[in-house]
Amino acid sequence: MTDEATTDRRTLLKLAGLGLGVAAVPTAAAVAAQGEPAAAPPAAGGHDMAGMNHAAPVAGGEPRPGYVFLNPDEAAFVEAFVDTLIPEDELTAKGTDLGVAIFVDRQLYGGWGNGDRMYLQGPFLEGTPEQGYQLRLTPNQLVTAGIADVNDHVSATYAGNSFDTLEEADRIKVVTALESASIDLPTVPTRYFFNTLFQLVMDGFFADPIYGGNKGKASWKMLGYPGVGEMYADKIAEWRNRPYRVDEPLSIQDLM
Repeated sequence: MTDEATTDRRTLLKLAGLGLGVAAVPTAAAVAAQGEPAAAPPAAGGHDMAGMNHAAPVAGGEPRPGYVFLNPDEAAFVEAFVDTLIPEDELTAKGTDLGVAIFVDRQLYGGWGNGDRMYLQGPFLEGTPEQGYQLRLTPNQLVTAGIADVNDHVSATYAGNSFDTLEEADRIKVVTALESASIDLPTVPTRYFFNTLFQLVMDGFFADPIYGGNKGKASWKMLGYPGVGEMYADKIAEWRNRPYRVDEPLSIQDLM
């Protein structure tokens, strides 16, 4: 992979962190995972998208060891996707080493992944972009169906390979094609799939470490984010019009 490609991805990650406010608000699943058991994933099957030929995925086997939701094929895909977006370099370790794939798995397993706060009673029609998510699939059904679709596309395009077995340059090509929706996934809308999984990866990379990702506060240190201090009013005069830097960002755990 070229240095230019790595630089472009790092620029994207930094901008994403700033856009998220760095300390990304955790989803409901992340909060639930800390204090109460997460709900079991819903049984798959029967969710045909009216007029869109979108169906819920079929269960793909037991979760991979260390994961609570993703089966081995899905976990391998997510790990490869995470490390394609967050490569190891002089700024941070690769995304899987920072716990981002585990974060994604926990989110898909919990209340957010199961659509606990989503209205899923229909009617399900193709809406406008302003109307937001209109599918009858829960987020975890959307992601698992999309993973299967992408692996089928990769197998047909790259001589029987799966996404996780591709060389990095080819993985970047696939991810870029997903981002632009130039790959037409047969089961789920490409943009919904990519945007959902991309946002999960960004959340895992930039959220407080208490939610499973961002180990060692790596992304915060990369951005120079000071963390979740209780207050900064006493620092305004001293640091006015100057970058505020700290040796070690504060996380939620540090304040307990």
